[in-house]
Amino acid sequence: MTAARADGAHAPAAGSLTPYWAPLVLFGVLTFAESQLIAADFPKAYIAKTIIVTAALLFYRAPLAEIRVRAGLIVPSMAIGLLLCVAWIAIDRLIPYPHLGSRTAFDPTSLKGTGWWAPFLATRLYGLVVMVPVMEEIFWRSFLLRYLTKPDFRQLPMGTFSTTALWVMVAGFALSHPEWLVAAIASLVFAFWLRRTGSLFAAIVTHATTNAALGAYVLATGAWQYW
Repeated sequence: MTAARADGAHAPAAGSLTPYWAPLVLFGVLTFAESQLIAADFPKAYIAKTIIVTAALLFYRAPLAEIRVRAGLIVPSMAIGLLLCVAWIAIDRLIPYPHLGSRTAFDPTSLKGTGWWAPFLATRLYGLVVMVPVMEEIFWRSFLLRYLTKPDFRQLPMGTFSTTALWVMVAGFALSHPEWLVAAIASLVFAFWLRRTGSLFAAIVTHATTNAALGAYVLATGAWQYW
């Protein structure tokens, strides 16, 4: 059931869980769909996916109010994010373990000299550094950790969660990434930094920094398997 707004549109009811999971599910469905396309269609599909998921985040915007900027947490969150990126690359390269499938691994250098190069690269970096960290932290760390601890999760302070909730969340996050081992480690770090700070903003900055550094590594080395 939805609540009517003054402009005649409908917004999700205050108690709805949809704003927490809908953007992530939509992202997953569209990611699967784009994986069925030929490589030449990937840039257009990715840009369309980014626009649609961003629109969903804005439409289901209630959880965005939980992201409260705390300037004093920016630097330590970025430092943790950089260390996580180094660990992600090192573990994934030095420790052989079976991955859960693979990413699209699209090489955008084929777009150089075309009108798609700049739009795709800008959109890809926006998705990597802004959209995905916000979307995933809202679902995995803000919602799921607290919901599995107490169904009336909004009554729990941010960063409060049970041990069972933690391990279920870590398992889910790991299984949603091909590099499940390093994803599990990153998920633990995000969760404990959230517990330490009580700040979803801090977790998002950490996640965004990890992704930004990974994106820079990919662009510098051509390790497109991480894209």
